[in-house]
Amino acid sequence: MNPNKKRLRRTMMFLNAQKPGLIKDPYIYKPDSIMLDLEDAVAEKEKDAARFSLYHALREINYRGIECIVRINGLDSGLWKEDIRCAVAGGADGIRIPKTETAKDVKQVEKAVEEAENEFGVEPGKVLVMAALESAKGVLNALDICNASERLFGIALSGGDYTKDLQTRITGTGVELMGARQHMIIAARAAGVQCFDTVYTDLDDMEGFKKDVETIHLMGFDGKSVINPRQIAPVHEIYTPTQKEIVFSQKVVKEIEEKKKLGIGVFTVDGKMIDIAFYDGAKRTIELAKASGVLKEEF
Repeated sequence: MNPNKKRLRRTMMFLNAQKPGLIKDPYIYKPDSIMLDLEDAVAEKEKDAARFSLYHALREINYRGIECIVRINGLDSGLWKEDIRCAVAGGADGIRIPKTETAKDVKQVEKAVEEAENEFGVEPGKVLVMAALESAKGVLNALDICNASERLFGIALSGGDYTKDLQTRITGTGVELMGARQHMIIAARAAGVQCFDTVYTDLDDMEGFKKDVETIHLMGFDGKSVINPRQIAPVHEIYTPTQKEIVFSQKVVKEIEEKKKLGIGVFTVDGKMIDIAFYDGAKRTIELAKASGVLKEEF
C-alpha cells in the first residue's frame, strides 16, 4: 500500500492551475495539501494553457513536502485523459475525480493513471486518487466508490453541486449537508479511507467558518477543503489535539498496554472508566499530535 494514503490532510487549498502567481509559493501558508484545479477554475479555451502551467509548476517548484493533488476535468468532457497524462508526467501526488457517481468512474481514472505511470516511467502505484461526490447518486454510492480502487485515499463532498441536485441551497446552518456528511463519513470509515468536507465560501464570516469546521471535526471528517490562506490556521487549530487530550491519551495507551498483560479489562484513568475500546482512539490522538508537530518526543 502507498504509505501516503493515510498522511495528514487537515486542509486542501484550491488553486487555479493556470495562475503562476497562485501556484508558485502556496507552501508559505502551510496547507497539508494543495489542489491544483484544471476544472471549474479554468475557462474552456484556456485548458491547454492551464496544463502547460501545471506541468512546469510540478516539475520546477519545490513545494516543500506539501501534497500536490490535481483536479481533472469531468469524465464527460473529453479533457480528463490529457489532464491525467500531464499531472502524472509532472509528478503530481494524486488526482481528484470531479462529479464521481459510481465505482466505474474511479476504475476508469485508475486505468488512465496506470497507463500514464507506465508511459512516463513513474513508479507504479505512486499516484493516488480521490473522488468528489457532487450529486445525490454519488453520495448514495459512497461505499462502492470508496471500495473501487486501492489507489483511492478518500472521498470529498462538493456542497454547491450537491445542494443544487437536492433542489436546495447552502444556508450556512449545515442542515442541508447533514445527511450527505453523515452518510459519507460512515462509508469512508467502513472502507478504511479518508473523508473531506466541502469549501466554506463566505470569507467574511470567519466565526461561521470555525463553527462549520468544529461540526465536521466532531463528525469525524479528516479535513476540509479551503479556498483562502486565512482559512488554514483555524482548521489546523481545531484539528490539533490539546495538551490535555494528548496527556490523557498517553495515559490511556500506557495503562491499557500494562493492564492487558495483567489480564485486567476495565479500569480507571483520571476518574474515567476505560477499557480496550478506548485504545485505537487514544493512539489516533497521539499520532495526530505527532503529525501536527505538537508532540515531538517518542512515545
